[in-house]
Amino acid sequence: MTITYEWRGDFGNAALDALHAEGFGGPADGTDRRSRLERHSLGWVCAREDGSLIGFVNVLWDGGVHAFLLDTVVARNHRSRGVGAALVAAAVEEARAAGCAWLHVDFEEHLRTFYVDVCGFRVTPAGLIAL
Repeated sequence: MTITYEWRGDFGNAALDALHAEGFGGPADGTDRRSRLERHSLGWVCAREDGSLIGFVNVLWDGGVHAFLLDTVVARNHRSRGVGAALVAAAVEEARAAGCAWLHVDFEEHLRTFYVDVCGFRVTPAGLIAL
């Protein structure tokens, strides 16, 4: 089957909520993700196969030169097929086209190989305060 990738692709809240719940291990909670994305994001990339949403990444920004990846997620039955890397590559291309100079991502240690080796991010020092 052919997988397609679309910048600022259309999606239903229920489909993204279900994908998010599957990928991050929580319940689908009915969050209005579309309104949130439209308010805060530079854009997002949707991956689809046969019309079904199988992957997603959100690209937030500061309105200037910094963009941030958030919520990279691929449906379990589509993992290890390059979908996540293709989502990130599309996000990189679109952030660059929007005039961003930097794309940031935070990740847990078990995702280091994906973000650093596969997607080409370099490791930098960063800080975090749990609120």
